[in-house]
Parts: sequence; structure tokens; C-alpha cells
Amino acid sequence: MTEIIKSNDDSPLNNFSNCHEGIISHLNEFGQITDLIKAATSARKIADDTVAFFRVAVFDHHAEEERDLFPAVLANAKPGEEQSIVQMMIDGLIAEHREIESQWSRIEPKLVKLAKGHLIEIDDTAVQRLVIQYTAHAKLEEGEFLPLAEKILGRKDPELATLGLALHTRHVIRAARRGLRGS
Repeated sequence: MTEIIKSNDDSPLNNFSNCHEGIISHLNEFGQITDLIKAATSARKIADDTVAFFRVAVFDHHAEEERDLFPAVLANAKPGEEQSIVQMMIDGLIAEHREIESQWSRIEPKLVKLAKGHLIEIDDTAVQRLVIQYTAHAKLEEGEFLPLAEKILGRKDPELATLGLALHTRHVIRAARRGLRGS
């Protein structure tokens, strides 16, 4: 009877107790499920909000700039160097609009699926590239083009300069307010 009670590493009792490590490992993984569900729910909401926001704010914003603001600034720029600078800036901004919209068109279908609850993979590089490019685009507009536009439009009529800046921000502010109410 002493030999049966004697313990060694190969005893059935030791083998049985080691099986709990696997169970505990799985349970620890399972313990993360509520955080993962919260993250997935947040991802769905961000995807849904971004799809709606991009269509309303960004595309409409680009169209208004190109239809109203850019031509007004160009038409009121002094002929010669100022007009050339404005034309070059406008051409660059419009090219950026098309590139941003093109990048968006490749990302949007997956975001729509994600917003509907489908598990999908999104190219992080493409997402970060769009965020970085749009941020740089906005900084260029706000730091260089809009001050120049205000100066050019303000020479003719100070109210025109104010109107130009209001036009520039109208869709973004309206869409942001709608997004806040939808939250």
C-alpha cells in the first residue's frame, strides 16, 4: 500500500491536476469576451458614423468648394502672379480631393459591411494613409488657402470673405452636429 500512495511525476493524480491549466487558460481567454464585444460594438458604430459623415460632410464639402469657393477666389484674384498662385493651389486641392475620394471608395464598402455587423478585415495602412492625407489637406487649406481666400475676397467686400469662410465650414459643422445628436 505504501507504493500506491508514493508520488512521482507520472502518477495519475499529477496528470489529472495538470489538466486544469488548459481549462484556466481557456477561461482566462473567455474572460476577455465582454471587452471584445464592447470593442466590436464601438467599431460598428464608428464605421456607420464615418460612412454617413464622409458622404454628407466630405463629398458635399469638396463639391461646394469646387463649385463656389474656388471659382470666387480665382475670379477675384489679381491678374498675374496672385492669380497663378491661386490657380496652382486650387489645382492641387482639387487633385487632393480626387485622391482622397478614390482612397475612400476603396475603404467604404468594407466599412459598410462592418457597420452591418459583418466581421471583415480592413487594411490599416489604407485607413492611416487616408487619415494622414486628409489631415495634411485640411492643414493646407486652413493654413494657406483660406487666409489667401479671405484676403482676396475681403478686398472686394469684407462680407464676401466671411461668406466664403462660412461656406467652407457649413457642411462639416452641420454633419458634426447631426453626428452628436445621433450618438
